[in-house]
Amino acid sequence: MRIFRGLFRRLSTTAKMSSQQKSNGVSSQVLTSSSSSDQYKSWTKEQLISKLQALESHNSESTTSTPTVAKGKKQNKQKKPFDFSRFSTRHIALRFSYLGWSYNGLAIQKEPTPLPTVEQVLIEALYKCRMIPSLNPGDFKFSRCGRTDKGVSAMNQVVSLLVRSNLTTEEQVDPQNDERELDYVNILNSVLPSDIKIHSFCLHLPEGFDARFSCTSRYYKYIFNKKGLDIAMMREAASYYLGENDFRNFCKLDGSKQVTNYQRTIYKAEISQLNEDMFCFELEGSAFLWHQVRNMIAVLFLVGQRLEAPEIVKELTDPEVYSTAPIFEMGNDKPLVLYDCKFDNDQLVWKKPVQNSKNEKSISSVYSNWLENSVKQQVSKFMFEFFQNEEYDQDITDRRVRVNLGDGRGRIINEYVPLSKRDRLEDFRIVNERWLKKKKAEK
Repeated sequence: MRIFRGLFRRLSTTAKMSSQQKSNGVSSQVLTSSSSSDQYKSWTKEQLISKLQALESHNSESTTSTPTVAKGKKQNKQKKPFDFSRFSTRHIALRFSYLGWSYNGLAIQKEPTPLPTVEQVLIEALYKCRMIPSLNPGDFKFSRCGRTDKGVSAMNQVVSLLVRSNLTTEEQVDPQNDERELDYVNILNSVLPSDIKIHSFCLHLPEGFDARFSCTSRYYKYIFNKKGLDIAMMREAASYYLGENDFRNFCKLDGSKQVTNYQRTIYKAEISQLNEDMFCFELEGSAFLWHQVRNMIAVLFLVGQRLEAPEIVKELTDPEVYSTAPIFEMGNDKPLVLYDCKFDNDQLVWKKPVQNSKNEKSISSVYSNWLENSVKQQVSKFMFEFFQNEEYDQDITDRRVRVNLGDGRGRIINEYVPLSKRDRLEDFRIVNERWLKKKKAEK
């Protein structure tokens, strides 16, 4: 009798569970229409066991193969891919700033880099906001104004590209429709980091505009401390950069580019004062070669330390005197800023973003970044003042030479060797020819 009572209780419980599942939408061919336990009282032991096994088998299958959905919750639906072809596109230009200290330069690289590049972050933001169809720059006519090295910053870098538009092609022509266009700047700034921010844009570009080839000049600033430098001598040397000169001795040779013309025009080359201790080398030119600006400031530092005469600039820009470059270290990257990229005055009309909560958030982010770095600078200054010892500094200077590289550390050498007596690099023609031979051998 105990066996029958136990089977009866177990069967009743199992039947109750099955009935609850059925009421929740779980159907079964095994269950009978009645869930009352009275029907089992007249059953034999064999009938009860058979029914119990059927019910337990069904319950097991239901719990493993049919997931229950919590009441009030919706199942996750797979997102449909964004159909970029449904929208029109337009050619725009973006002007933005970035602090390059945490980036592997501006341009996207073919190979992986130890740090992200500025363009990589910008293009990923454009793609995330569904403004471009892919991460491939060739798919949306991406063009940059001035390429910057690892660690170099920019205040007015410019890129041009095709982006998704809210307007039809016809509506884009009329400036009165600009207010209905996507809020490109604020949307992008909401996902960009605090050290990369867009501050203006141009919706109406001239026919054939290209950020790189339409640029008339690039304007750089290099920040440095005056300590140990003769500013007057540096200003004289800087003046020799003005005009059209050959800068083959101020750049890194790259055979893959097959460059043969190293003539560049410099419109401005001045040393200005920022405050009591800090100065700035201001440089504007039509275009610049790879590492040209950092090599130009490095030579000015040698002049400012009275290790070279100001006339060394004249000699280095004369291929008859220096047909190849003497070996010397270029200036540090972090003090260098691409301050502006200039175009014809009547060619571009730059606009600021709409003032809203997103814009205020971007400004707050940039301000916080500046304040944090300002505090770090002041704390570092406090620390330096505790270690400063002019007599110790003078003793080091008397025995050895610390070549200024703009990074505050420089390079300490026992004896300075003039540029005229140093080993030379290869001629650019040899570099170009070697690269061509290598490419032919790889085919």
